[in-house]
Amino acid sequence: MSKSKVTIGDHPIYDAKTLGAPRVAVLAFQHVFAMFGATVLVPILTGLSVSTTLLWAGLGTLLFHLISKRKVPAFLGSSFAFLAGYAAIAPNGEPDLLRYACFGVACAGLLYLVLAALFRAFGANKVMKYFPPVVTGPIIIAIGLNLSSSAIANSETNWFVALVAIAVVIICNIWGRGMVKIVPILIGVIASYLTAACMGLIDFTPVKEAAWIGIPVQWDRTVFSIFTEGADTGLLITSAITIIPIAFATMMEHIGDISAISSTVGRNFIKDPGLHRTLTGDGLATTLASLFGAPANTTYGENTGVLTLTKVYDPMVIRWAAFIAVVLSFCPKFAAIIEVMPAATIGGISLILYGMISAVGVRNVVETRVDFSRSRNVLIAALILVLSIGINYSAAGAVSFQVGAVTISLSGLAVGSLAGIILNAVLPGRDYKFENDTPVDTGVDLSNSNSENLADEARKNREGEKA
Repeated sequence: MSKSKVTIGDHPIYDAKTLGAPRVAVLAFQHVFAMFGATVLVPILTGLSVSTTLLWAGLGTLLFHLISKRKVPAFLGSSFAFLAGYAAIAPNGEPDLLRYACFGVACAGLLYLVLAALFRAFGANKVMKYFPPVVTGPIIIAIGLNLSSSAIANSETNWFVALVAIAVVIICNIWGRGMVKIVPILIGVIASYLTAACMGLIDFTPVKEAAWIGIPVQWDRTVFSIFTEGADTGLLITSAITIIPIAFATMMEHIGDISAISSTVGRNFIKDPGLHRTLTGDGLATTLASLFGAPANTTYGENTGVLTLTKVYDPMVIRWAAFIAVVLSFCPKFAAIIEVMPAATIGGISLILYGMISAVGVRNVVETRVDFSRSRNVLIAALILVLSIGINYSAAGAVSFQVGAVTISLSGLAVGSLAGIILNAVLPGRDYKFENDTPVDTGVDLSNSNSENLADEARKNREGEKA
């Protein structure tokens, strides 16, 4: 940990040891508060277990810190990018099908290890030219648009409750200050939830019946249980091929988040401990979480915002937050309160969230100045969007084919992603360059926060101090 001086009030603070346990605990709870809303929203949207999600958010974060040499102050929470993958394999959140979706996500996590090895062997500049914004941007746009219909369906159950969530998120995001601006999703969920409760729309019976203490992992919801019951080989292959391409977008998200954290803290984590280590940590955390029935993990922008607000960058504080998440996962009553959330609340939040995912893709294309006067770029983006969205809303909803006795189905997003990556590799004129020292504009942030803006502010403040 760097000994660069930071402050809380008028007191100079260097690290967690100097802060002392009481202050570290308060800061850790603040990080938990920042990540909580987005982290638990993914299992609510997909049908996965909230308790298992919290458990592996904490354990995944601790694993990431171990692999990244305990240098990077990052928290790993649920990734929204894989929502389209879960929806493609288990459209109604069926527990049996979710296990197969988790298998596909686990395979996607292993792809991180492949990219990490390539970074280690060839360096970031040579590898990143195959994943430019003209590919990742349209993929992200398609992810959000493919999910839009489910947001409308949930909102239609009670538009008033949904509109409360939307209004509160907008107000907090535009006019909020401090932590209010960092956690608008959580505040919107709470406001809409309370509104629905006052209207008598929530049945709290499951909360009353839930135990205070319980085991957060259920064997029959893990990937391991598939193989003890006789796996559907075709569905396993379909899940892997459908979901793995999403990892190309989430790996770019990872690079963007590590860049934002580097800018905030003032240390180049892309060089030390290196992207090969941070990608390995993120990928292994995703694979392990998925095998046990939790969502994919990703580095969280919300917590980068907290770093900027507190000016306390010691990774030990994040590890305390991870431990708190693990403890919360052993309380089924706490999870039940979240699981009885009305569909309209989920719909209202989803309308904003899914739209933001697509908007992030647009921003990525705009800010990296993708040149659409070039035919190759237009063709790549066009095919990604049309294949991803068109196939998803077609009668079949996928492209299916036989391999021997096995039927394999590819979602629109899988087809579109693969087409874009291949076209970018073979068409002449590939000119994208990745710079190790200033890679902020290469990444994307799917974790619904303003971390990149906060990172920019932090960078400007440091430059002002030097001047």
